[in-house]
Amino acid sequence: MRIVVLSPRVAPGILTLAAWDALRDASVVRAAVDDPHVRAIVSSGIEVEVTADPPSYAPDTVWIAPTGDTAWARAIADDLMDGGGAVSDIEVVFGSYDLPGSGLLDVVEIMDRLRRECPWTAQQSHATLSHYLLEEAHETLEALDNGDSEHLREELGDLLMQIVFHARIAAEGEGWDIDDVAAGIAEKLIYRNPHVFGDATVTSAEEVDANWQRLKATEKRRASVLEGIPATLPALAYADKVLSRLDGVDTSGDDLGARLLALVAEARAQGRDAEEVLRQAVRLLG
Repeated sequence: MRIVVLSPRVAPGILTLAAWDALRDASVVRAAVDDPHVRAIVSSGIEVEVTADPPSYAPDTVWIAPTGDTAWARAIADDLMDGGGAVSDIEVVFGSYDLPGSGLLDVVEIMDRLRRECPWTAQQSHATLSHYLLEEAHETLEALDNGDSEHLREELGDLLMQIVFHARIAAEGEGWDIDDVAAGIAEKLIYRNPHVFGDATVTSAEEVDANWQRLKATEKRRASVLEGIPATLPALAYADKVLSRLDGVDTSGDDLGARLLALVAEARAQGRDAEEVLRQAVRLLG
């Protein structure tokens, strides 16, 4: 007995060879629900019985799971296997697969619906969400510092939600949406990595970074070397960013500010991030 699982993000009728072989070889094909995938299979000449009855084991039978419901397929297989007896040859066959990143479409769809149907979500603006964006960024950084991979996964999801949320708001009248956000960063990554997407040659990570910074400077054409550095950055991170734009600047002086700035320059000379070093040192106090 086989259970075929299909992706909702793949056009109906586009199945793997393994799925078509299973369907063609089956003596009976049943489906838990009628949907476009099932109708496409029927239109190919394979008879499908749609039934609400729970699946029971039968050799040479194929069940088509509700589209996208891998959990349903695995639960049915586990239940039938747990029944014991001769039930030992149940196979879950993936008839189509989601492409990497396809789960992002779910987030976009859910946010669209929330924006339409949830009173709180519908009232939000870029301004009202700004503190959430900062908060989620800090919580993500904390998860990184803790080395907790599952916590990091969760916090990255919360941060992603803020990105999708702002893009959804912009789509209502600002002339861009989440696709424009994605297209923009894709174009930037391709342009700034000519050693991968072009004919440039590099021999080290340092050369990659130097090329990135050179291309970035060409793009931005800033009126000042400090233009584009967010004033809201923490002081050490702000100092590090400024120093990165002012190579060779003298950081001498005896006052506290000058000494702190000199320490940031020292960290940069060692290839370290002063903000990160101090944060880790403070964490050790606890």
